[in-house]
Amino acid sequence: MGLLSSCGEDRSGEYYALIASKTWIYDVMQENYLFYEDIPAEEKLDFFKKPADFLASAASSKDQKGGYVFSHVDSVLTTSRATSTYPCFGFEAALVRELNALRVLYVQPNSPAKEAGLKRGDWIIAIDSQKISISNYSTYITHPTKAHRFTLGKYNPYPENVDDPEFNYVEFDTLGVVQMPEPRYVEEQDVLKYGIISSGNRKAFYLLYNEFGEDTKALKEVLSQLGGQQFDDFILDLRYNPGGYVNTAHELGSALAPATAMGQPFLHMIYNDKINKTETLNLEASPLTGGMNLSYENLYVLTSENTASASEIIINCLKPYMEGRLFQVGTATYGKNVAQQLFTSEEAPGIELWLTTTYLSNSQGYYDYFQKGLSPDFEIEENYGTDLGDFGSEEDQLMQPVLYRMENGSFPVVTNPDESEDATTLSRSRTSKHVQLLVDPIARKPHYNRIKR
Repeated sequence: MGLLSSCGEDRSGEYYALIASKTWIYDVMQENYLFYEDIPAEEKLDFFKKPADFLASAASSKDQKGGYVFSHVDSVLTTSRATSTYPCFGFEAALVRELNALRVLYVQPNSPAKEAGLKRGDWIIAIDSQKISISNYSTYITHPTKAHRFTLGKYNPYPENVDDPEFNYVEFDTLGVVQMPEPRYVEEQDVLKYGIISSGNRKAFYLLYNEFGEDTKALKEVLSQLGGQQFDDFILDLRYNPGGYVNTAHELGSALAPATAMGQPFLHMIYNDKINKTETLNLEASPLTGGMNLSYENLYVLTSENTASASEIIINCLKPYMEGRLFQVGTATYGKNVAQQLFTSEEAPGIELWLTTTYLSNSQGYYDYFQKGLSPDFEIEENYGTDLGDFGSEEDQLMQPVLYRMENGSFPVVTNPDESEDATTLSRSRTSKHVQLLVDPIARKPHYNRIKR
């Protein structure tokens, strides 16, 4: 239909130019979208919206969770996730409710925060002498534009046995002030920590892996060295891993799978009934280990509600081949059982459409974990109000039941705090009284399950 001005000039070309990218997105969705039946009718959509907003308005409720839509639009100019999206200080910290203080979760190497001496477990109680809140979290942490002075503190939980209203309670002792350097672009490391740890007469290789990046160089450097090392168990720490590339999960899954499973199906990608096909990725010699299978007995995977997407592929797809040998420790995972495929077109120059096109199933056909995530074998939640401990250490809360099982052959019995405790129990008092978060920085990260062609 032509679009005419009052002077009779045909301006339909301008009109179609304005909606061309959204029309292309709509057409691609009609054929390829896993939930194409849920797309609103054309007349109910606003084609003048920005591409990302248009896609979100057309997305199915099955393609989103907690306000985050899995299908997404990127600019072709988007900075690689290997580098921070914005200049930053290079650390992640949770904003704790009521305390209005930041708890440092981890620090990236070669970052301003590292140079300033910030470390996991630090409490930041003020920045430039100002209390920290939701309103200024972005200014100080997510998108800082200048150097700041961080005041560090020691948290003093209110004594449980004191109910005197006149009790002189000080929430934090001030430890000192740290001068944070100017923010800058920081290379975000997928592999944050690794090494051999011992418990009893067993040894385990510990790997803290924070994203299934497209570039697997760092992961390969670590895993390719393991062929000559002796260890009994493998501990894969995915507590802060929101996902990444399906292909990388396939390579890591192949490296971790037993040799007897080689050639068997690892992952089924199930498309909509218009496309009517299922693609299968089989377990195969992994380039991450130089084609060698890792030799170990038990795989422990540390998880939280932020363990998502490609991280969940590892757990779900290795379970059929590691019955009685794969143990999930932590809390239930996020619950993302779909993947996004890349589409580009000259009709939409400058954008990349990552569209949800497949369910992700293990070899037994299981992918029904969208609602509740994947449940742990031993449930324990990281408590940001107590000692976090170094990753992989005896003080690390998620590691404690793993180390106990390595030494004793079974997980500890969990007791209530009023029950007696001995060497065979893990007191519930260590795991039940959790501070609540106002801002969880890991939950804000993109939850990717990208299929790389």
